[in-house]
Amino acid sequence: MGCGCGMSCWRRLRDWQAAGVWAALHRLLLERLQAAGQIDWRRAALDSATVPAKKGAPRPARTRWTAASQARRGISSTDARGTPLGLKLTGANRHDSLLLSPTLDTIPPLRGRHGRPRQRPGKLHADKAYDAHIRPQECRLRGIIPRIARKGIESSERLGRHRWVVERTHAWFNRFRRLIVRYERRVDIHLAFTTLAASLITLNQIKRFC
Repeated sequence: MGCGCGMSCWRRLRDWQAAGVWAALHRLLLERLQAAGQIDWRRAALDSATVPAKKGAPRPARTRWTAASQARRGISSTDARGTPLGLKLTGANRHDSLLLSPTLDTIPPLRGRHGRPRQRPGKLHADKAYDAHIRPQECRLRGIIPRIARKGIESSERLGRHRWVVERTHAWFNRFRRLIVRYERRVDIHLAFTTLAASLITLNQIKRFC
């Protein structure tokens, strides 16, 4: 990269992640979009993506090591245009529905041109993996209207016209070769790369809409 040895770059990545630099960068870019009125808060989409962890991942309590050999990149929440608003990393052995509210809480309050900072979308679209009794209540407590496909009652295809944006966002994440396969054992390093990728995606949205 022309900016020092690889180990020095790794230490900067680790230290800046600990200092919250990458999260602050992502929030700054989101506020740029918010100030331009280019974040569509009317509805959001949420889904997960799983990637292989070749070197393994930290083993959660009371689970087998084989369950940690897959590392979920994260549950991503996007606005109606696919801009990544928040993400949560976890092991692949945790059920998607358990991470709905923690992922929503990762969306930072964003300041715009005037008024109070905005943090919550109007509606949340998710597939049947998030159909649990308490999940709609968690959305309503945050002022969000849940639109979650119900198991055995309705087809997930009816929500496809709103949920496809998060699938496209995961495809954008897959353009970063470092994220297709997780080689880092440390969660903070993988989170740093993922947050940096989210920042670059948001930067592309700024170039597109602003």
